Amino acid sequence: MNPLLQVRQHGQQIWLDNLSRTLLNEGQLARLLSDDGVAGITTNPAIFQKAIAGGRYYEDDLTALKKEALSAEQRYERLVVPDVQRACDMLLPLFRDSGGAAGYVSLEVSPGLAADAPGTVAAGLRLAKEVARPNLLIKVPATPAGLEAIEALVGHGVSVNVTLMFSLAHVDAVALAYIRGLERLRASGGDPGSVMSVASLFLSRVDTLVDRQLETKGSAEALALRGTSAVATAKLAYARYRERFHGPEFAALRAAGARPQYMLWASTGTKNPAYSDLLYVEPLIGPETVNTLPDGTLDALRDHGKVASTLAEGIEEARAHHAALAGCGIDLTAAGEQLQKEGLAQFDEAFAKLLAVTA
Repeated sequence: MNPLLQVRQHGQQIWLDNLSRTLLNEGQLARLLSDDGVAGITTNPAIFQKAIAGGRYYEDDLTALKKEALSAEQRYERLVVPDVQRACDMLLPLFRDSGGAAGYVSLEVSPGLAADAPGTVAAGLRLAKEVARPNLLIKVPATPAGLEAIEALVGHGVSVNVTLMFSLAHVDAVALAYIRGLERLRASGGDPGSVMSVASLFLSRVDTLVDRQLETKGSAEALALRGTSAVATAKLAYARYRERFHGPEFAALRAAGARPQYMLWASTGTKNPAYSDLLYVEPLIGPETVNTLPDGTLDALRDHGKVASTLAEGIEEARAHHAALAGCGIDLTAAGEQLQKEGLAQFDEAFAKLLAVTA
């Protein structure tokens, strides 16, 4: 069986970390949905920058939009909102058949709003209204301002994909923001079951940074820890997810129909060529999770992936790994903050390049 379809049997959804008119117009996305069981789509400024700058299907629309009195950001949104709508429509049957548990497309607010909670809320509400699809996730970064915005958006009944998470501290803060938002929604008479959220934990960048720090330490003990920090963090994040969303903390909201906030594994393309190209896939397969894959990693999983329920295995080893990192002087919470700042800077840069194209 196709390994991509086997993953579904273990309760995990595979999403595509890409969207473009080439995928939409030339049938690739339709084939990924029908043949490979892809169950959702994530996007970000870098993905759309690449799509618009290099995609021939945008040229005529962009030429027409440049004749209108619009800002570069308005032109960008005019280009991508129809793409997101088309993708949502293609996934709508899955969304309905799954009772709203799958079939989502993510659209990110401007990276320039990462420190602006009211601005993020306003942008999220506006984009949700413009796309006008029930299977849209508004993508918000897990910054301090983003946490405020997540709570507010969920309180308004908006489904959210939380991005740029790199540590267990981020995982806990985001889950609490989601729960507070659900409580606000229920208190205002809204239906908490109408909201979906995923919490996107970025993986490969964790190993890139932590490996570099371990190599600086240089001891045999430190060097032996390379290449496994991100997977260990993901396993511990899943253990916290199980404890929180299947325990007493979420019991009242679950009884009211609320959905748990699924963990989503992001940044799953392996950056170190010495590591397996499925390092962030094969050890992290388990129920009520999502793995969003770039094209190359999705192709690798289809070609030679080994599929089994692996996510709940090795929890004690993951705890021991984190303890060993601390013993080497590695502060994973501080590393997470550094990586989030770097990620924001990269998205800012990609968004600036994108707006230069649409200016």
